[in-house]
Amino acid sequence: MSDYLTIANRAYPSRLFMGTGGYPNHQVLLDSLAAAEPALVTVSIRRISLDPYSGSLIDLLGNHYTLLPNTAGCSTVKDAVLTARLAREALATDLIKLELIGDRETLYPDVEHLLQATDELVADGFTVLPYCNEDPVTCRKLADRGAAAVMPLGSPIGSGLGIVNPFAIERIVATSSVPVILDAGIGTASDAAFAMELGCDGVLLNTAIAKARDPARMAGAMKGAVTAGRAARLAGRIPKRTHGEPSSPELGLIGG
Repeated sequence: MSDYLTIANRAYPSRLFMGTGGYPNHQVLLDSLAAAEPALVTVSIRRISLDPYSGSLIDLLGNHYTLLPNTAGCSTVKDAVLTARLAREALATDLIKLELIGDRETLYPDVEHLLQATDELVADGFTVLPYCNEDPVTCRKLADRGAAAVMPLGSPIGSGLGIVNPFAIERIVATSSVPVILDAGIGTASDAAFAMELGCDGVLLNTAIAKARDPARMAGAMKGAVTAGRAARLAGRIPKRTHGEPSSPELGLIGG
């Protein structure tokens, strides 16, 4: 039975999103994408050429993957909105991953600017997926402003720390009216599986694959982890106990 991820009335067969930065070369990126089969592939509009020419990232990916342009590097509402509009014109998509960084050391979002930019972009017809902090209140406000999904961080971008505040992520999942995509901080496959077990609808990652010793193999591991974590969430884990409980009946034991 299919278990598609739906965002803004668009259905995706995968719940894994991948970034495209930091790979040794384009071939390693392509091999990793082929292994992961992600739903969406993010591209930083400020860091790539938008002209489709032979060998460009847009040319390599555009016909094979659904692109999710992002506003990485933006720190003002004006810059983020302008970047989103450039992406829409160049790539013919209303999808935008909204990033507005408020602190250059931790790369945490600027919540005030994020809310303002979401208002402007939603009013302008964009399907907005905002990268945000792991705060249920912020996530609720973004959804109320029309965000198609919320993308709380697990830990700082590129840190590999995994999910440092699982209780907050669980709370976001429990109270969100839109899909929750865990974004940032994933270090290995078990982190991705844990995000799905917490109830996230998907996982976005980049560095964990791009900087792995074998990126394509790690990409395949992430694909399997997201699938396994989702299946475990739907199956339902057993309760945690402070004592042992035998799985076999104790009646009829020899010498009993």
